[in-house]
Amino acid sequence: MSNDSERMIRLEETIAHQAKTIEELSDQLTQQWTVVEQVRAKLDRLTERFLSLEEQSLEAPANTRPPHY
Repeated sequence: MSNDSERMIRLEETIAHQAKTIEELSDQLTQQWTVVEQVRAKLDRLTERFLSLEEQSLEAPANTRPPHY
């Protein structure tokens, strides 16, 4: 084999390896984005719940002494 032929084979192998790596990274990114969206939705629900509970606690009557004191 000539030097150019060997060089071409090495370049093709490198490109194939890089293409596979890019595809794997893209798949991982897609999976992680799904997790981020799930966490974001859960955080939004928890924030709404917290604000609702906070509102309820502000509306609650103040602690007063029972009538028998």
